[in-house]
Amino acid sequence: MRLHSALRFSVFVVIFLLPALLQAQFQEPTKEELQMTSDPKAPGAAAVYLNIQEVTDDPLHYHSFYARIKVLQEKGKELATVELPYLRGDTKITDIKGRTIHTDGTVIPLTGKPEDLLVSKTKDAKGEDRSIGRRVFTLPSVEVGSILEYSYQLRYDDDHYSSPFWRLQYDYFVHKERYAFTPFKAFLKGSQWATSQYLTDSRGNKVNSLIWWTQLPEGAKMTQDAQGRFSIDLTDIPAIPNEDYMPPLNAVLYHIFFYYKSAFDTGDFWVSEAKHWSKEVDHFAEPTKPIKEAVAQLVSASDSELDKAKKLYKAVQQLDNTDFSREKGKSELNQLHIKAAKRAEDTWAQKSGSSQDIALLYLAMLRAAGLAAYDMKVRDRGQGVFELGYLEFDQLDDDIIILSTGGKDIVLDPGEKMCPFLMVHWRHSATGGIRESADGRAAAVTPEQIYTNNSLQRLGDVTLDEHGAITGTFRFVMTGQEALYWRQQALLNDEDEVKKRFDRTLQTMVPEGVEAHVEHFLALDDPDTNLMAVVKATGVLGSATSKRMLLPGFFFESRGHQPFVDQEKRIEPVDMHYAERVTDQVVYHLPAGLTVEGAPQDNKIPWATQAALAVKVANEPGKVTVFRSFARGFTVLKPDQYQELRGFYQKVAASDQQQLVLALAPERKGN
Repeated sequence: MRLHSALRFSVFVVIFLLPALLQAQFQEPTKEELQMTSDPKAPGAAAVYLNIQEVTDDPLHYHSFYARIKVLQEKGKELATVELPYLRGDTKITDIKGRTIHTDGTVIPLTGKPEDLLVSKTKDAKGEDRSIGRRVFTLPSVEVGSILEYSYQLRYDDDHYSSPFWRLQYDYFVHKERYAFTPFKAFLKGSQWATSQYLTDSRGNKVNSLIWWTQLPEGAKMTQDAQGRFSIDLTDIPAIPNEDYMPPLNAVLYHIFFYYKSAFDTGDFWVSEAKHWSKEVDHFAEPTKPIKEAVAQLVSASDSELDKAKKLYKAVQQLDNTDFSREKGKSELNQLHIKAAKRAEDTWAQKSGSSQDIALLYLAMLRAAGLAAYDMKVRDRGQGVFELGYLEFDQLDDDIIILSTGGKDIVLDPGEKMCPFLMVHWRHSATGGIRESADGRAAAVTPEQIYTNNSLQRLGDVTLDEHGAITGTFRFVMTGQEALYWRQQALLNDEDEVKKRFDRTLQTMVPEGVEAHVEHFLALDDPDTNLMAVVKATGVLGSATSKRMLLPGFFFESRGHQPFVDQEKRIEPVDMHYAERVTDQVVYHLPAGLTVEGAPQDNKIPWATQAALAVKVANEPGKVTVFRSFARGFTVLKPDQYQELRGFYQKVAASDQQQLVLALAPERKGN
């Protein structure tokens, strides 16, 4: 946010007048805190936060953070290293204080100036926001049992204002939290805050609203005092949930987010933003002369609308999608003359573009072919949930295309390299966004994935000897999301690396004592064909006695990896990303003299319309074939459905533990 003044005078803030109340004071620990070895409110926790306080003051361009932590186990010592995020160029770290208190009360202070204490923290920068700096400092002499206490202050430029994001949950349990925010003067009450200054947004519009977006624990409430200052006090905040198959964290965590906007209400904001976005889309995706000429070369007048859409889809999918290209050096990019596209025709001319560029190029081509097509900006479901109440258009991440033909809308995902025609990446399914249509612009939700479109077949042919050793060949046949995942991995890595990653996945599936390695892939670069991985397996599969040999009944389920079985309760929703079907057919060729004495029972385990397991065994002379089919039709379930979900998976897990029992034939026993 930028500051402006109607009277054109400069802003002068006397920093040394900063009220001492804004700065959290260090506290003397109690005897109970020093002697604490565990916390009944957080059983088994490696550490707990005793206090957290965060203060933001926009009139003074000031932010402070204070924390007090009790270390209970060795792992909790990691909290001695404190990371400070800030915006480069806009903020300055002006003060850092800290100390470590041992269980006997000994105090070891943190000494040094901020510039001496801070060190850069390096991470893999791929995909990271380069505007965010990361610095860390480390508290001294930390032991199990120590109390860690620290505070730091940030100041930002006089012509910039903050949008505080209060993160109310942390990796560890928090006993007490306090947050306070004094907004820009124009949003405060009382004559002492009178000002002729005002804020403008990135488009130069005058800001007229302070808005907040909250997700709070039950019973918690933020308050606003008579002057318009905000605060909230919380106690006993649980740690960030860590459950399998959770929705994205930012969709479930407790938080408060303030932001300044040039909009009076939700309707005004989205109407204005959607109109602006659609205008930009239509400009970029205008079917200009070069686009029309290209389309004329790719489709014919006799093609059906769907055939035209498919041919154009294939054409744009063949372009270099820079979001999936292996990293090129700067000199190589310069030699290729790759520039940021301003129009769809630029992307076509360069035969290269980002996922968004390619999606909008496809939109331009559909329109040039005379088809009714529209853009839809959606939230990446792997990142979060689209919230209309959160007035920020940038929460929407990606572009997909809606084709209206034959009386229905078809969702297409041309910006996802290797995504087949008529399919979308799971991140773009069952998610919300803003779409264009013949009637204007409106919020919409994309369809869910259908389980029959996402399949994995594991077909095995295994030869067993009399000692339980096996050699086998398996074919993994993949469609839908599984195939898309491995094809995109092949875009970002060479084939040897993809094989290594596939092998690591295999080792989580095959029984103990068996090694499996992918030999080669088929159709790795052809999204219109089923993807196949040919796998070789060797090792010892079962245990043998003088009379019997025991083998796992289901080759790929013997490790007992069914989810939810051991988790009694559920806090957050279950998100499995997409519906799917997994089918196994494993043929065991038996050595002479061994017959099947026991095998998994033919069975069906249904769960209403949500999921089903089917098992069938075919016993023939010299071989036995085990069929297993698991279909899951749901994607997301609420916590109140968890007990039904768990009950179903417990039945599946029990079924998967059945064994294949081989016995010596009668004539062999007599020898």
